Amino acid sequence: MFPRAAASGFELGDLYVLGLAFAGVALLVAVVALSREAERAFTSAIVYLAFGVIAALALTVFGSEPLDPQDDAELIERLTELGVIIALFGAGLRLDRALRWSEWSSTVRLIGLVMPLTIGAVALFAGTAMGLSLGAAVILGAVLAPTDPVLANEVQVGPPGEPDESEPHFALASEAGLNDGLAFPFVLLGLFIAAEEGSGWLAEWVAADVVYAIAVACAIGAAAGLGLGELASWLRERESLRPELDAYLAIAIVLMVYGTTELVGAYGFLAAFVSGLAFRRHEQRGEHHERVHGGAVTIENVSELALVMLLGSTITLTGLAEPGLAGWLLVPLLLLLIRPSATALAFAGSRLSRRERLFVGWFGIRGIGSFYYVAVVLGTGVLTEAEELTIYWTVVACVAASIVVHGVSSASATRRL
Repeated sequence: MFPRAAASGFELGDLYVLGLAFAGVALLVAVVALSREAERAFTSAIVYLAFGVIAALALTVFGSEPLDPQDDAELIERLTELGVIIALFGAGLRLDRALRWSEWSSTVRLIGLVMPLTIGAVALFAGTAMGLSLGAAVILGAVLAPTDPVLANEVQVGPPGEPDESEPHFALASEAGLNDGLAFPFVLLGLFIAAEEGSGWLAEWVAADVVYAIAVACAIGAAAGLGLGELASWLRERESLRPELDAYLAIAIVLMVYGTTELVGAYGFLAAFVSGLAFRRHEQRGEHHERVHGGAVTIENVSELALVMLLGSTITLTGLAEPGLAGWLLVPLLLLLIRPSATALAFAGSRLSRRERLFVGWFGIRGIGSFYYVAVVLGTGVLTEAEELTIYWTVVACVAASIVVHGVSSASATRRL
């Protein structure tokens, strides 16, 4: 087959080149959206989601098939995986607080109370109102429990070294960094319940998937963050690392840390966040941390554009009908009742004011991490096809709603706070 320029006669391009043109337009719009984000009443993620829906309509018009959540589960898993680990490292890099209980008490409340309460409440609703089996219900609760480090930049702390680190913003940033990794044991718990009979597997789950995987992830993340921070300083002193290349360190570090941690059967998401914390603590006032963080932010922004558009492009009317009335009812229930109520209970007696508690309770942003987990679940083949579709499209509904309502309210809520 001849290249188009050498072909005889006049020929139109195919869907591939049309996709390239669309991607260029989307990237241009993304650059403008990010440049003026602080001045607008909504976040750039809403723009990306709208472009994804437009892409879905275009695929329908041209008779092309979008990604299938079941057939393309591994592709969705790998793409979301890369976006989340970069965001988690960047989240750890932003947090300057000393590692003391008094400084991280809000985080402990969110991870130790709000996340399990959210999992339990969603699982209860899914099992009773949505008709899911116990294993599938626990999986749905675990998939929707984590807040998202990729989409929550508007309500989190600023770059490394920023003096204004309010308690609500710190709580949301640290929660998003930790719960993307700490939700994994609960996802695996649901898979065990769905696949195994009895409770003989429970001791193995506690030992391997809770104690071992969490402890090893934290150890590898801390050691790698400190060690690679020391190595980077040593290379700079010998002028073997050019300052303008610091931005690429974020990619190198997180790939090494994540790959090593997953290789030994621990949680790479958790290790990525901990490595960011440790790297930052190696030299609190190092100028290079800003450049490393800048590299992480750039990758985050690109991955946010690509992933939100990609996932938006999978939306179909048939898919949106899969959760049923009960599944769609879970969307307002999760965002308006479960998360705020769990937060109010967890922060009873805390030093946060009522307005700050409302802020933290409202901004439980769901996003890319939930798609990673649901893709992992679909790849196991443990659930029935009907339950897989119900879970996937319920996640689509919750994440899309979260992107819109939290994106519209983040700027005004932050100003009021």
